[in-house]
Formats: sequence, structure tokens, C-alpha cells
Amino acid sequence: MALEHYMLPCLSKTLFGFECMGCGLQRSLLLVFKGHFTDAFWMYPAIYPLIVLGGLLLLSRFYKFKFYQKSINVLSLISIGTIFTNYIIKQFIL
Repeated sequence: MALEHYMLPCLSKTLFGFECMGCGLQRSLLLVFKGHFTDAFWMYPAIYPLIVLGGLLLLSRFYKFKFYQKSINVLSLISIGTIFTNYIIKQFIL
């Protein structure tokens, strides 16, 4: 059973013909699960900050450490910046 058959198509790419800011996230996450870490990064560079952010959010749900809110804010900004930068590069440079 291949997970590729259950991925959601990008509505923006299907209807309008250009990629959205989230294009590549599902494929990148699948590559991480398969162990292809560099390929996952090249597919969607924000995958690793998002994984760390998700883990931190899950951890902070059960255990509040000293700077958890500041860490979440910093990782959120890093993720958003990486997503925007990746989108700009995909749309206008490549």
C-alpha cells in the first residue's frame, strides 16, 4: 500500500496552474518517513523547522519549560520565513 496514492492534490495548482506556499509539504514529509532527508529538504525546506515546531508544541502541551513560549515564537518565525523564501524562489527565480 503506497501512501502516494492518498496524497491530496494542490487546489491552487489544479485550478490556477501555479504552486501555493504549501506545495511539496506532503511529499517532503513522506520522504522524511522513508529516510530520504536531503531529498525532503530540497522538496520543501521548511519541513525541518515545522517538524521541530510540532514536536515542541506537543512537548509543551505536557511539560512547560522555562522559555517554551519564546521558543515556539522563534520557531514559528523561522518556519514562516522559510516558507515565504521558498515560495519566492520557486515562483520567481526557478
